[in-house]
Amino acid sequence: MKVEIANPIYDVVFKYMMEDNAVAKLLVSSIIGQEVVSLDPDPQEKTVEKKDEKGNVTMTVYRLDYAAKIKTPEGEKLIIIEMQKASLPSDIMRFRGYLGNQYADKNNSFTREDGSIEALPIYTIYFLGDELGIRRTPVLKVFPCVIDMGDQQIIDAKSEFIESLNHHSWIVQISCMKEPRRNELELLLSVFDQNNRTSDNHILNVREEDFPEKYRPLIRRLKQASTDPEVKKQMKAEDDVFDYMKMLERVAAYKERQKWEADMAKKDEELETERKKSEAAQAEKEAAQAEKEAAQTEKEAAQAEKEATQAKLDAALLKLKQAGLL
Repeated sequence: MKVEIANPIYDVVFKYMMEDNAVAKLLVSSIIGQEVVSLDPDPQEKTVEKKDEKGNVTMTVYRLDYAAKIKTPEGEKLIIIEMQKASLPSDIMRFRGYLGNQYADKNNSFTREDGSIEALPIYTIYFLGDELGIRRTPVLKVFPCVIDMGDQQIIDAKSEFIESLNHHSWIVQISCMKEPRRNELELLLSVFDQNNRTSDNHILNVREEDFPEKYRPLIRRLKQASTDPEVKKQMKAEDDVFDYMKMLERVAAYKERQKWEADMAKKDEELETERKKSEAAQAEKEAAQAEKEAAQTEKEAAQAEKEATQAKLDAALLKLKQAGLL
């Protein structure tokens, strides 16, 4: 039997879901593949707005930061987890900026018993509405690995230096969420599958019995969100914001197209002007050459006439000499 859940692609639903610490731990643990012992959110989640030169909002990105303790084969480890959710095409430089802030934040470290300071490893999880060019792959895992350049073998040994300067990433491509689900993680993340939308984009239909019992708390949380009046109100507000942003994008694209067409027309006009100048210069050059050739022809004709006159004169003189008149 299908049940209705709130669509977690909306910031307000995503926030509602992640405010339940048990559900947040369940989601993060499932994605990173390691048990999250504790998950402490940053006091202030951030919705970052991108604006154009006139101050109009053109993009929003919802992000959450956590200090977490996870279980690893080597024991428990403290890490920083940064989660970002973007519904529109990603801005790489903005994500780099957020990540840079995490690396630069002195609070993202802890003091050992001996008084030395250790930087916390950073894990990033991105929920993206648009795919990255890697198709049919709902979840991407990006891990740095250490390679011996001598024999090209991967080195399994751990290094604080390397872990502090490189980070692990998971990228959820929401647009790639399609059946069949190949593993439990894809099944869990199918709550983001927009193919399950009803006539109301705020609501998805899922079969609760398709999910293992351990994932039911997340389903129940999203069911609660679907009936929360404030959540419904905020989803409608988000629709209005995104409709406005898309309208701005269409206007910007139209203006960019107009500018491109005007630039091309100007270039065509400049090329036509240059072509006419070139043709006029060539015509002028050819006219000058024709004039020069005509003058040469006239000169040669005059020379020929002079030579003919001289020949006639020489012939007449010869006759006079032969007649004894000279």
